[in-house]
Amino acid sequence: MGKFLTDTEIASLVEAIQMAERCTTGEIRVHIDSNTECNNANVAFEVFKRLCMHKTAERNGVLFHINFEKKYLTIIGDEGIHQKVHQEFWDHLHDTLTAEFAKGNYFNALKDAILKTGKELKQFFPTNDNPVNELSDEITFS
Repeated sequence: MGKFLTDTEIASLVEAIQMAERCTTGEIRVHIDSNTECNNANVAFEVFKRLCMHKTAERNGVLFHINFEKKYLTIIGDEGIHQKVHQEFWDHLHDTLTAEFAKGNYFNALKDAILKTGKELKQFFPTNDNPVNELSDEITFS
């Protein structure tokens, strides 16, 4: 990851995911793709399925699929959260992230996006008395 995110920053992003999920049943994942071939929405949807994000009880998983080298970002909200959050939220989040990435502000931009996503998830999917973490918080790579 070297020039984009340090190991310490990756660990901090995992902590941000945990913090963002603390008050919601929603699930947030980050996948960093270094495949230099085809990077498009189909690849992101394949990762979404491979990470079992469509199998959460409330269908409220959100995936940030990023390829820093190709300057590629897709944000996928599963149908449960997508029905509650307007497209403008996703578009604004995407535009903000790509603008910050263009400035080389990878860590802070991604951390902010994770925390904003957590706030949206909390609004529509607050935790109950017995929250369950349905998916790993670890950042995945390919």
